[in-house]
Amino acid sequence: MLLFLKLKFLVFSSFLLLSSIPFSFSSSVDDGNTSGLVLVLGLSSRTERLLADYSTDHNSTLLLASNRTSRKDPLNHFHHYSGGWNISNRHYWASVAYTAVPLFVIGALWFLIFGFALTLICLCYCCCPREPYGYSRIAYALSLILLTLFTIAAIVGCIVLYTGQAKFHSSTRSTLDYVVSQADTTSENLRNVSGYLSAAKRINVDQVILPSNVQTDIDRIQNRINSSATTLSTKTEDNSQKIKNLIQSVRLALIILSAVMLLLTFLGFVFSIFGMQAFVYILVIAGWILVTGTFLLCGIFLLLHNVTGDTCVAMDQWVQHPTAHTALDDILPCVDNATAQETLTKSKEVTSQLVNLMNSVITNISNNNFAPNMAPFYYNQSGPQVPNLCNPFNADLTDRACAPGEVELNNATQVWRGYVCETSGSGICATTGRLTPGIYGQMAAGVNVSYGLYRYGPFLVNLEDCSFVRKTFSDIHAGYCPGLRKYSRWIYSGLVMVATAVMASLVFWVIYGRERRHRVYTKEHMPRGVEGDKHN
Repeated sequence: MLLFLKLKFLVFSSFLLLSSIPFSFSSSVDDGNTSGLVLVLGLSSRTERLLADYSTDHNSTLLLASNRTSRKDPLNHFHHYSGGWNISNRHYWASVAYTAVPLFVIGALWFLIFGFALTLICLCYCCCPREPYGYSRIAYALSLILLTLFTIAAIVGCIVLYTGQAKFHSSTRSTLDYVVSQADTTSENLRNVSGYLSAAKRINVDQVILPSNVQTDIDRIQNRINSSATTLSTKTEDNSQKIKNLIQSVRLALIILSAVMLLLTFLGFVFSIFGMQAFVYILVIAGWILVTGTFLLCGIFLLLHNVTGDTCVAMDQWVQHPTAHTALDDILPCVDNATAQETLTKSKEVTSQLVNLMNSVITNISNNNFAPNMAPFYYNQSGPQVPNLCNPFNADLTDRACAPGEVELNNATQVWRGYVCETSGSGICATTGRLTPGIYGQMAAGVNVSYGLYRYGPFLVNLEDCSFVRKTFSDIHAGYCPGLRKYSRWIYSGLVMVATAVMASLVFWVIYGRERRHRVYTKEHMPRGVEGDKHN
């Protein structure tokens, strides 16, 4: 069960923290040690970490990302939050949400103030109409210049936003592919271990098999491993598709936003230049709402960026201090040495039993010279004696060095092939040799199983003591966070540029439209000399 929880944590945390990546963006509160990445939403059930080994960190409590998470907490009279990264703490969420308040305030003020201004303009236009006379050439030229500049800025912002989302999408997909690859590799290795254990039960070297108690233990452990591998594979596939759909949806939303803003900016500029005021005011109303939504979207992205950045730092710190008490204790059960040792011990025990089984056949049957009446032990053994197989473990399952003359697991089948004889139809050796092809095949199968279990033993321990989780998080932090941080900054910069430029463009659409209308009226209704006197 503990193995399943670790695997579930790796998949769920990596996938669900990836699900927040599309919303991670650089901000003014980002520090130099942060790479926006992972938002761990955690498991539904809480499991306390079992510490079997007492280390220097045993009695310590480590606040993850404590420096980065020191923010004002509106739920605590705006005192600085000091609890570190902790997604189960409402004060943490309140403090991180407070960092996005400026963008929310800007969006709200823009909506209210510009909406109030539009209302006043409409009331004045409808209730107090007057002839547009007199204009300032300086105001007219300045408004045109600023309108052009802000239009260009909006276009550049849309290009940055579009380019950034494309590169960011590629980066997030690469990160997702890495997580999926890690999960698939883990699932495949688990199934390989299960297959070797299953094969071990079927090993029969000249009618000698494993003890029944060992076979019972194999059944028990095999069921646990198969359950974990199946669950991991299923969750990987399901969550992979969900994350891909989410990433694609976010990408589509950003593309649509950049396209709509670009079209809005271009049309607004063209309509303003040609004096199509009715269309300008329609675009002004649409832009007023879009700019408000963009600022709110920036605030949400900033909030999620800070959470993911906090989590990235927290994961990195947890990797450095895996045995300290942290907020991750409620999510990841580490280090349970009892379960880890049980799995490793059983794999060592089965390996050792298989080696002893084959050595007993070599010593008691193959290397003995039985009389012809001692069938089935006699099959005309002759020639040099078969070397014993090196048992990599002592009786207490500690590591053991091979004795002179023993063959190692990795090349035993090649060495033993030289001791195989050719048999007659009755199974008796017709040439020199101490192993019949049938016995050799059974021993080769036993060696393959023993070597497989021996090779996958450290893998099982890495699963149980969370080494694989630490490696995965280290790889993500070192290899994927920098790219995500870089391209998320592009997206955030593009959003800010678009929102600000379009906001300013809306204002100058109205100002320039007024100046243009006054200029046209002045040219049509006033003599040239008078016009020259009125331009200031």
